[in-house]
Amino acid sequence: MGGRCSTPRIWPSSTSTSRPRSSLRRGSIFSKIGSALALATGPKYDGKYLHSLLRQHLGDTKLDGALTHVVIPAFDIAYLQPTIFSSFQLENQPAKNALLSDIAIGTSAAPTFFPAHYFETNDGKGGTRAFNLIDGAVAANNPTLLAMNQVAEHMVLAGQQPAGKSYIVISIGCGTSSLPKLKYSAKDAAKWGILSWLIKDGSVPILDMFNAGSADMVDFHLSVLSAVLGSSHQYLRIQYDKLSGSAGSIDDCSKANLDKLVKIGEELLSEKVSGVDLETGRNVEVPGGGTNAEELAKYARQLSDERRRRRNN
Repeated sequence: MGGRCSTPRIWPSSTSTSRPRSSLRRGSIFSKIGSALALATGPKYDGKYLHSLLRQHLGDTKLDGALTHVVIPAFDIAYLQPTIFSSFQLENQPAKNALLSDIAIGTSAAPTFFPAHYFETNDGKGGTRAFNLIDGAVAANNPTLLAMNQVAEHMVLAGQQPAGKSYIVISIGCGTSSLPKLKYSAKDAAKWGILSWLIKDGSVPILDMFNAGSADMVDFHLSVLSAVLGSSHQYLRIQYDKLSGSAGSIDDCSKANLDKLVKIGEELLSEKVSGVDLETGRNVEVPGGGTNAEELAKYARQLSDERRRRRNN
């Protein structure tokens, strides 16, 4: 689920054959000017290394070869609308049975970082279907509702009635900045032109705002939906909202930063379960809740018991 969370995010390393398009010495004024010019004329990375690894590891496996049901959002810039690759829908939408590598490349094609991805599939009627894809986060930065929608539709078509107890949802975020609500101001943005909206102090403001808005709307909807369905106790959201420095970078794959992210993940397991304050967007502890590790263990037991029940029926 979700462009940035549902598929491998494999970024060029310092020893890879895929590098930023500017080859000037890092840290120099000429490097900064060159990088700015490169970003203005094309994506930061050519994507070749990412693409080669995905082709290598996923091979010729298509969506129908996934080991479990998957729902992967992308955004088709030709139609200006989301494209959902769902294993639940393959029977009625054979054109979506694309190579997993193509789907992964498309859903991770973050604007300004990677090039958009084009590929074609058989439409099941003797023709072809073309896809022109970019990052799925453009459509669903938090794809929880999308996944629940697909499950509900599948249940209805199978003659079942979705209810609150039908869902056990574990949603794991990629982390957010420690000061996401103070990063920009109207006073500054009022002076921005096109370039500043696209590139500002190493960030992409317009993408930051679209992504944050998309994810926050999911929190709004889920707060109401879970209350109506009586399933608040069956929804676990784990999100770290204190990223800073290199840890908040989208493409810093240095060993030091990766080790830092692992440490953050380990510490997050011991923290109390939290929910989103819909007014501030900040995480707040859920009264009476255990730690994230304890909740994950509880959910694992529930899922194991459910699988055992289904096998015995």
